[in-house]
Amino acid sequence: MKRGLFIGRFQPFHLGHLKDIKNALNEVDELIIGIGSSREKHTKENPFSVEERIELIEHVLAAEDIGNYTIFPIPDFSDDEKWVEHIEALVPKFDIVFTGNDWTERCFKKKGCKVKKIKLIEDVSSTIIRNRILKNENWQELVSEKTVEYLEKIKGIERIKRIYSKK
Repeated sequence: MKRGLFIGRFQPFHLGHLKDIKNALNEVDELIIGIGSSREKHTKENPFSVEERIELIEHVLAAEDIGNYTIFPIPDFSDDEKWVEHIEALVPKFDIVFTGNDWTERCFKKKGCKVKKIKLIEDVSSTIIRNRILKNENWQELVSEKTVEYLEKIKGIERIKRIYSKK
């Protein structure tokens, strides 16, 4: 069985993340989804808790009939090498890391892991989504319907606006 690892912050989970997961699952039998910055919440960069992100991802993937994955919270470390070692100790053994992040790619390659660089979708990122929410622009086109539903349910749009309005 071939297993992959895909790490992201998912703040929020968007169509690029969904596409990356589907593409990764074309290459592996099972995907480990690592939720980075798992201890961060209610900040500008990380408005959603790890529990909310897990629930959101599960909600979206269930609607897409995707079930061959496991989710693990991944805390931040100030030491790149210890971060990778912690992940390797935390999650099941994996054969390949999927990432669109240069820093994550460097960290895992340095440890000798096989890494596949994901081609990011232009103009789709969680930062762009949060900025569109702040400007009352169309952010919904960048996420699945299930993400919109979930963010409305947890009052995530209001939270983002409240967090950014603080000085």
